[in-house]
Amino acid sequence: MEYKTLNDIRDVADILPTWPSARPLSKGERLERWAEALEREGERRLKTLFEIEYALPGERAVLRADDSALTVAFNDPRLRAEGLAGDTVGDAVVFFGISEWALHDILCFCHHGATMGADAAAIRVRAAAAYHSSYTRAMFVGSMVASAIAVSALMA
Repeated sequence: MEYKTLNDIRDVADILPTWPSARPLSKGERLERWAEALEREGERRLKTLFEIEYALPGERAVLRADDSALTVAFNDPRLRAEGLAGDTVGDAVVFFGISEWALHDILCFCHHGATMGADAAAIRVRAAAAYHSSYTRAMFVGSMVASAIAVSALMA
């Protein structure tokens, strides 16, 4: 086995910090971390993605732009350590667990023009997280109500 210093390793590998918690981030925490990374960029202009909604599904998955909100997420070491594989639409859909339509609302040219402020992107990411959270709660409550109705019908 060959010994190498951290500086030697930096030339050939990404060195990611360790975090106190070994627990993986939840979907909501991942989205919050992305929003925080965007907020750290302030008003910096980020590129949008052109006409996401018109791309064929296979093309949509590989859509990306240099210096976009997705690039900011991919540059965050914790998100990469958690498994964010790249800065494409497909990578974001898989990692953040949000729909392509939600990403369209956050990133698309048709909503923002050629660029958008990182702070504005952070607001949209948080809105997507809040929508998902309320949708999940509503689905849970709805399933509990449906279960209660089914049990009461069976007992009658």
